[in-house]
Formats: sequence, structure tokens, C-alpha cells
Amino acid sequence: MRLPNVLYGVYERRLARSLPAGTMPRHVGVILDGNRRWARSFGEPAATGHRRGADKIEEFLGWSEELGIEVVTLWMLSTDNLGRPASELQDLLDIINDAVDELADTGERTGRWRLRVMGRLDLLPAATAGALREAEARTAGVTDGLQVNVAVGYGGRHEIADAVRDLLRSRAAEGATLEEVADDLDVEHIQAHLYTKGQPDPELLIRTSGEQRLSGFLLWQSAQSEFYFCEAYWPDFRRVDYLRALRAYSTRERRLGK
Repeated sequence: MRLPNVLYGVYERRLARSLPAGTMPRHVGVILDGNRRWARSFGEPAATGHRRGADKIEEFLGWSEELGIEVVTLWMLSTDNLGRPASELQDLLDIINDAVDELADTGERTGRWRLRVMGRLDLLPAATAGALREAEARTAGVTDGLQVNVAVGYGGRHEIADAVRDLLRSRAAEGATLEEVADDLDVEHIQAHLYTKGQPDPELLIRTSGEQRLSGFLLWQSAQSEFYFCEAYWPDFRRVDYLRALRAYSTRERRLGK
């Protein structure tokens, strides 16, 4: 629903006031989908859509800060995306590098957020992986504010495989046998080796562009998540769309299996 600007502002403020106190999720995950289709709708190349989508990120993080969200996970590039044509992929990697670099600048300068880069960085070009690690390191001193997970070269199955691999190596270093690990293994042991270790699982996952699937996003962590699928392409995602997602979340009865 599109409203005239004046009515839109009134509606947005009313929507924000309607959110019940104490119902905000601590962790919100977002699949930033629809950049290419947004560009195509204007007859523009894919890179234009990716750049517009990258420009949206800092605005979204500002909304999250205002709403009291503690953790945001942004899926910017999947392992499947690595199979795209070389020219498009290189443009996308360059745009992601620039976007993450700008986020790190803001986080380091203002102390507003701390970055955590997550994914199979070994599958990325060495220069890209190095730039992402350097950006993450620049915000390592930020102890308060929003935690921002940037998922690049990320796949949920890869994350679980990495967690199990890391767990096995850790236990082997302690001198445990494979049989001992198998006898002791439980879900919390794998949880402790996920990319998001130390953070709450996401209570709300949002996907833009009208697609209604997770495509492997946070497979382990989303076991109890609420899902919200938004028709808007990511470059068109507005604060009112975010508020609608949070309103929908606030109305759901989260029994968590009880």
C-alpha cells in the first residue's frame, strides 16, 4: 500500500506507537533480496541495484538502533551466488567490499556498532576476504551498541559443517578420541561453534522481494524464528515495511514448543 507523503508520515508514526512495549526481538535476520529485479524494472544493469541495496543498509541499521534491536544479521552474498557470471560477481564483491568498509568506518568512528563477518571466506578472492577481515577488525574495540553480522559467501549447510569441523578439531586438541566425542555430542556443543556463537538466535527473519523461502539462511538458528516475507525489493524497503514486520511479530504467540 502506497500513501501520499503526508499520510505516509502519519501512518508510520501511528504504526510505531502501536508496537506493544517489550515485544521487540533481540535479533533480526534479513535476506537482502531483489536488487537485480529492482534494477531490471528500471532498465538498469544489476550493479545499479546492488549499489542501491548497499546504500539501504546503514539506513536499516539506524532504524534497528532506534527500535532497540541488539543484533542484526544481513545476508549479502550466498555460496550459491558465487556461481554467477564472473563480471557480475566481481561487481557485486566490489560493492560489498565498499559497503562493509563504510559500515566499519561508521562503527569505528562512532562506536555505534560492531561488525562480525561470517561465511566461507576461503571461497572468496583473497583480496576480498582480506578486506572483509580488516573491516571486522577495525570495530573489534566497540563493546556497546548494535552487533552487525555480515554474511558473505554464506550458506547454512556450510555453517553447520564448519561448526562440526571446528568442534572436532577443538576436542582433538584436548586429546579426545572420536568415540568420546560421539558419546558426548549434543546440540549445545555444535551451537558453541556456529558463526553466531555468543549471540541470541534470531527471533525474526525477514526476506524481501516476495520470495517465500529461507534458501539456507541461518538453518540452525532459525528453528524457533518467526518469518516475515515482504513484497518490496530490498532497495525499496522502507521503515514502514520494517515496522509492519515487527507488528506481525508482536502479534504471534511464541510458545516455543511449550
